[in-house]
Parts: sequence; C-alpha cells; structure tokens
Amino acid sequence: MTDRRRYTRIQRALLQWYAANARDLPWRRTRDPYAIWLSEIMLQQTRVPTAIPYYERFLKRFSTAAHLARARLDTILKLWEGLGYYSRARNLHQAAKEIVSRCHGRLPQTKDELLTLPGIGRYTAGAIASIAFGERTPLVDGNVERVLCRVFRIHGNPKNAAIKERLWKLAEDLLPEHEVGHFNQSLMELGSEICTPRNPRCDECPLANLCEANHHNEQDILPTRTAKKPLPSHVVVVGVIYRAGRILIDKRKPKGLLGGLWEFPGGKVQPGESLESALHREIREELDIEIEVGSEIAVVDHTYTHFHVEIHAFECKHLKGEPRPLACAALKWVRPSDLPRHAFPAANKKIIEILRVRRRH
Repeated sequence: MTDRRRYTRIQRALLQWYAANARDLPWRRTRDPYAIWLSEIMLQQTRVPTAIPYYERFLKRFSTAAHLARARLDTILKLWEGLGYYSRARNLHQAAKEIVSRCHGRLPQTKDELLTLPGIGRYTAGAIASIAFGERTPLVDGNVERVLCRVFRIHGNPKNAAIKERLWKLAEDLLPEHEVGHFNQSLMELGSEICTPRNPRCDECPLANLCEANHHNEQDILPTRTAKKPLPSHVVVVGVIYRAGRILIDKRKPKGLLGGLWEFPGGKVQPGESLESALHREIREELDIEIEVGSEIAVVDHTYTHFHVEIHAFECKHLKGEPRPLACAALKWVRPSDLPRHAFPAANKKIIEILRVRRRH
C-alpha cells in the first residue's frame, strides 16, 4: 500500500469515527476564535473534566479579548485559582492586551501570526488556526504523539528532537484537504479516549487495521519513554502572622513559579535549621520584621511538576518592625474572613481551610 493511499484511509476512518463519537464539549459548540483560544490555553497540561467549569466561568466573566484585556491580573488569577500553571493565565492576559492593541481586538487567523502572542507555542497555534480558521496546519500534543508512534510503529523517545520532527512531518502529511479542524481534533480525541497510555482499547479503534503497533503487539511499549527521575523534595516553613486581628500576606513577584499569587510568608528550611529558626530567618529576610513563633497549625504535602514540598505552617504574632516587601511584589494585612478573596496557590488554600475550621470552632 502506498503512503498516500494509507494516509487517505487514515483520514477517512478518523473523520467518520469522529463524526459519530466526538464528545460534546462546550468549546466544540462555538466557532468563536476567542473561545477556542481560551479552551486551548486551559487544556495545556490539564484534563478536560477539570478544565470545563473553569472555561465556562471564565467565558461568562470575560466574553471577549477586550473584556479580558481590561481586567486586573488579580481578578484573572482568582478566577484561575486551582487550575494550576499560572503562567498560562498571565500570558493569556498579556496576549489579550496585544490582541486589542495590535489586532483591533480580533485573534490573528494564521499559525504564524498566532505564534507571536504570549503563551502560544507550536501546538497551540496549530490547534487554534486549524479549528477556528480552517488553516491546513498540523498539531502534535501528547495524545497525537502516542497515536502516531503506535500507528507508524515509531521507536525512540518522542521527546528526542529528530523523533519529534518526524512526528510533526507525519501530522502534516496526514492532513486532508478539507475538514482540517475536525481531523486534528479526531487525532487528539482518539489518543484521549481510545489510544490511551495504558490498556488502549484497540478493539474499538478505527485505525486498528492500519496500526503497525497493533499488528506487532507493541501497543503497550510505544511510545518509548525514558525512566522518570525522582522528584526533589523541600521542607518549607510559613507563618500565619497576626497583628490586631489581621493576617499578613505577601504577593509573589510576577514572573516565575506561581507569579502574582498571594501566600503566607516563609521559605525553605536550610540543612541543620529547626523549623522555628528557619521561619524567623525567612521573615527577617523577606519582610524585615520580628515575630513570635507559636504553635504549628498545619503540615501540607504538595507536589508540583518538578518538585515536592512539605509545608509547615505556624501561628505567629507580630512583635516589631513595619513589614517591607524585600523579596516579594507587595504585602497587606487582611481580615481572616477576607483571605478567600485573594488568589492563593493550592497548598496555601489548604492552610486557609484549616484556619476557617479553627475560627468556626
């Protein structure tokens, strides 16, 4: 069978399967490029069921790029709270401003133009351009990567540059002349729902007869992966610092991990330090104040993409000094009841919930 004939059979099989089996997702009920862009940003490293309620709330609050561009970043981060990877929200906000200033409030219509916006890389540009505007351009995400490695029996780690480029070339060669958006979505849908990382449902797959991994019984070993390294772990100490019935919180600097979010002040415990000593040192370095460290009120375990933290939270009393934002972007004293109005990282939210329960009892 020639490559072209095989590609045609794959196109036909996927489009027919997608027409009959595509999930009814809110961003598939619209042709609004802004809504499709929003969905693609939210779906970066986030599962569909998790993203849906955020997408619906966000679109209700900010219905256009212009509305989003005018919003305060704090408001956006609060709405994004819990979705993780907060750089996506910051980039979304900055991109909205550029869409308004450079593009008269309309999303660019080509992959190359989309790539000029913050937060839009090769995959996201291909997804938006093909789904929203019908541009004949490919995309490769983790789901597509897995489908292609199995269907074409590609050995080698797909994160390797040469393998990655081969996959992008295949994705481009497979594109039909028409229905490009549906075809790209069919590849992603197949990887998400049928050609899953473990226990793929090959008996339900529209490409089973065309899949080389299936013919060689290699579905469970493809794609080739390298062993994951153990995550580094850190012990962190934070203070819930009270003064006159209010709690001191500080805002992380806008760039970097969790940029722009509020948190309880503190930091990493150094080797040989006690938790209390570390907290005194961190508060001096971060805020230039003295505190009295009281009882430990919570221990929170939380895993990020590249490391794990064990956070020890202590109830503290402000003793002297006016806090200054030496290592943060801003700070404020807030009533305990006002903590939920601010956007906090997930680990801090667990501490806030413990404080809420303590106040109630």
